Amino acid sequence: MSKKLLGAAAFGVMMMPGVASASECGEVTITEMNWASSAVITEVAKFIMENGYGCTVQKVPSSTTPSLVSVAETGKPDIVTELWINGAPAYNELQDAGKITTSADVLSDGGLEGWWVPRYMVDANPELATLQGLLDNVDLLGGRFHNCPDGWACKNTNADLARNFGLEEAGFEIFVHGSGETLATSIGAAYENQEPWLGYYWSPDPLMAKYDMVEVDLGVPYNEEVFLCAANAECTAEGVSSWPVGPVKTVVTTDFESREPAIAEFMSNMSYDNATVLDYLAWMDSNKATYEEAAVYFLLNNKELWQSWVSEEANAKLAEFF
Repeated sequence: MSKKLLGAAAFGVMMMPGVASASECGEVTITEMNWASSAVITEVAKFIMENGYGCTVQKVPSSTTPSLVSVAETGKPDIVTELWINGAPAYNELQDAGKITTSADVLSDGGLEGWWVPRYMVDANPELATLQGLLDNVDLLGGRFHNCPDGWACKNTNADLARNFGLEEAGFEIFVHGSGETLATSIGAAYENQEPWLGYYWSPDPLMAKYDMVEVDLGVPYNEEVFLCAANAECTAEGVSSWPVGPVKTVVTTDFESREPAIAEFMSNMSYDNATVLDYLAWMDSNKATYEEAAVYFLLNNKELWQSWVSEEANAKLAEFF
């Protein structure tokens, strides 16, 4: 389905009488993380909550660390989705304190994180797929490591690991991007010009579907103690570790779970695999679509999946739109 038709479909839904007028549930706040896969799933959840359950939904722009700080200090937002907990030590603290409940693995097969270089660089210099190859070829790689923006827990992790793996000593500049968009743009620009690039990235993401990237073999196993310390801004890691396959969760506050049990149950069912995410991200990228349009694309093409997430009553209301 084209972007134009999806836009018309979304517009038609907004114009239908009675939409979001029910009052089965109250106000709900949900994170809108500043990366594509999460932003789309937030739009999907918002649509279902408003039109299936009658909620009034407010999106809260955020990212990993700020979202958990906000939950700890204010009890808001009610729902944090696509939380990559490998880089979020506050997740365990909030759960142990009884402030949050884990609803689901929103990415059922987890997320892949690590350090990457473009395939064309590895084809020309196979040693660049290893840590020692990075350390021995600073000039080939442009002398820069592309790190995550402020507010992303991976920024802390990369900073400690880059130091402990010797990247800084070898001569790499650890460059902190201002946003996820500039981080992504740096990969696209390098690839289009066949230039050097080394840095952190993750999958599922549209860039990983579009560009052939090779994950660097860091040559060491995952060390949980080192990794969790590296992810914590208040802890300085002394050792090294590889990146594990990351659990990616949806969490809700315990207050919200008591206040809105039907929505909490819906969120506990909301889970899909990376192939599904890559499908809608690739469609969004090729059609230059918005997050809202990608959510409509997902809803139109995965009815059986999302229908399994919702109650019978919500399903009946949502059926009016499809």
